Order: sequence, then structure tokens, then C-alpha cells
Amino acid sequence: MQRNLTKGPITLNILLFALPLMCGNLLQQTYNVADTWIVGRFLGANALAAVGSSYTLMVFLTSILLGLCMGSGAAMAMLYGSGQLDKLRRCIFMSFSSIAMAALALNIGVYLGVGHILHWLCVPAEVQPLMSVYLKIIFAGIMATFLYNYFANLLNAVGNSVTPLYFLAAAALSNIGLDLLFVLVLKWGVGGAAWATVLAQFLAGIGIAVYTLNKFPHLRPRRADMCWDKAELASIVNLSVMTSVQQSIMNFGILLVQGLVNSFGAVVMAAFAAAVKIDSFAYMPVQDFGNAFSTYVAQNYGAKQPERIRLGIRSAVFTSAVFCFVISAVVFILAQPLMQIFIEPQEKAIIAVGVQYLRIEGACYIGIGILFLLYGYYRAINMPSMSVILTIASLGTRVILAYALSAIPAIGVTGIWLSVPIGWALADIIGITYYFTRSQKQLPTGM
Repeated sequence: MQRNLTKGPITLNILLFALPLMCGNLLQQTYNVADTWIVGRFLGANALAAVGSSYTLMVFLTSILLGLCMGSGAAMAMLYGSGQLDKLRRCIFMSFSSIAMAALALNIGVYLGVGHILHWLCVPAEVQPLMSVYLKIIFAGIMATFLYNYFANLLNAVGNSVTPLYFLAAAALSNIGLDLLFVLVLKWGVGGAAWATVLAQFLAGIGIAVYTLNKFPHLRPRRADMCWDKAELASIVNLSVMTSVQQSIMNFGILLVQGLVNSFGAVVMAAFAAAVKIDSFAYMPVQDFGNAFSTYVAQNYGAKQPERIRLGIRSAVFTSAVFCFVISAVVFILAQPLMQIFIEPQEKAIIAVGVQYLRIEGACYIGIGILFLLYGYYRAINMPSMSVILTIASLGTRVILAYALSAIPAIGVTGIWLSVPIGWALADIIGITYYFTRSQKQLPTGM
């Protein structure tokens, strides 16, 4: 189902477009959570620490590709909104070819550098063998991640957010089933959890690629479209690379924090691994709402409807704020039961650290909710550099404060948790100030 976001009721259209994105990523988080739950419950704290640290690394690596796909998706949404199908097909050819080469280079690079990665992340000696096994397998899924995210962003750009959900659902169910088979029945350990994820990723990636090319022939590049236009390529590269930089900086900062967390030992690593999964699960819907809002703005930007963009901003801020307040209350109140989903009740030290993290982060989700809207807005109006600035402000503050505060004995690991909402708040202030003072000039009344 394709949805034209340049017409009709604003709030309803954004919500209906966002809902499949939210469901899809909740499913994705479900099979990430399945790995964590099975590993934490049946393989022990060291295995959980290994998988949790690997997850943070993989999020960073795939964020490079995700950013490239999201940036090209914004370019495609603008072209779709303006009705330029010929340019859209050329955009698809150039962006797919370029990102595929980047994905291959990334895949080769991480295999060559796996030993250095473990050392750089300060992984404890007792965790290194498990993490090495997990990473060497999970890296095989990078190309599958590229395929899924590219075609999902292509379909989202033309208003179809439902189809990617189906493929993600199939992958989630497959991953959970394979997890149970490989880990509990075949006793393959953390390697089994990794193989389950990789096979599920290829199911989703290949499936959505074949479906899109067969069912949407008007999006399939023709021979005449398979050419390289320098001006169009420059526009695509600007959006794609800057969005990739924004995404990778964001996750690189998280990776730096992961290294700091690792220095506090296996207990804190295990607590962080479980708590981050809960945290990501909690605010994922508002992140997807920000991505849906970005597509809405991009289509209307291409269709030259600035007033509709302004009305959409008001609607999106209110909707996102309501969700954030509700989910903050839920996570704050239920922090301990949520941790016990992954950790056995007798592991009180791990649970206590995780509960502290969740209550600090959970009280402040409004900060990241607004930040996701700002990222989406600036990407959609062809100002991806502003998203990079906001990311540097947020993550730079987080990393600097995390290292500074955690070095104070009276604060310790709590300083890492406190740095996160402070970083969100600073970036929000910068983004909102810029919007009211400068960025609206990107939407002239003559559009």
C-alpha cells in the first residue's frame, strides 16, 4: 500500500505511515531481544556480555549503511513528491550501486580488523573468546543488512511502509526459531545465536529486494536510467554521506561509551547489555515516528508545500511528546521486572546496575524524541549537515561527560548514565534554536 503524504489529514497520515515502521522495528528489536534473553538465561553472564558488546559494535557498523540508505531515501522521497520518475530511477541506480560498493568494502574491512576491534573495546579476557566467535559469524550479515535497509527505504520513500514490515516479521520469527534450535537443541553456544541472526537477515534482505523489483516495475531502472549524472550524484552523495556521518557518529559515540562500560567489568557489561536492549525497545517507536515524519517532510518539500510542513511539525511534536511521557513512566516504574526478563533474580548486582541505568534514561525520553524529529526534519529539507552538528553536540557531550564523571569515585558508573540525557538536551536546544532563527528560510513562501 502506497501513501501520498502530500494530501489528506496530516496527523492521521503520518501515524498510519509510521505505524508499520514502528511495528517493523519492534519486531527487529524482538529478535535482538530473543538473542539476549536466550544467551542471558542459558549461556551465562560472560556470554551475555559478549553478545551485548557485539550488538553495540554491529549497530555502529550497520549505522554507516543505514545512514547511506536513509539519505538516499530522503532524496528519492523528494523526487517522488515532485513526480520526477525518470530522475527517481536514475537515483535508484546510482545510490544502489554506490552503497553496495561501500557495504562490500565495510564487510572486508571488519573481517580484517576483528582482532584490533576486540583490543580497542577493552574487552575483558574472559569475554574475548566468546565475543570473537560471535563477531566472526555476525559480520557475514552486513550485506544482507544493506539489502534490507536499501529497499525498505526505497519503499518508504514512495509511501509504502507496510511491505518492509512483512519481511521483517518473517525474519523475526525465523530468528527466534533458529535461536531456539541452534542454542538450546544443537548446543552451538553464542555461535548459534549469531548464525540465527545472519540467516534471518538474509531472508529479509533477499526477500524484499526480489519483491520490490518484481512488484514495482516503474521503480526498476531501465537501460537508459543506468548512467551517472554528476549533478544528481552530487546531490545524492551529499544527503547519503552526511546522513551516514550523522548515524555513524551517533553510534561511534555509543561505541566509545561501550569501551568505558567494559572497563568496569563483566557485571556492568552484562547489566548494560540487557538495559540497552530494553532502552532501545522503549524508544524505538519514537525513532520510527521521526523517520516517518522525515518522509512526510521530504515529500512535501519536493511538492513545494511549506505550510503543510509547518503544520506537520506541530502535529509531530505533540504526538511524540505524548508517547515519550507515557513510555518514560512505564520504564521508570517497571525497571526491575524488565531487567529480570534477561537476568536471573539471584544476579542482584547486575539487576541493580541495570535498574539505575533505566531509571535515569527512562525519565528523559522526551529529549531523544524531540531529537529524532530534528534529525528527520533537517534531513528532509536537504540540510543533513545540521543533523551532523546535532549529533556531534549530543554524542560529544555524552562521551566527554561519561569519561569525566565516571572518573570521580563518588559518581563512578552513574556518570555514564547521567551523560546521556544531558547530551540529548543540549542537542535539542541547538536544533530548536536554529529552526526558529534560520532554518525556516529553507521553506520560502514562493516554493
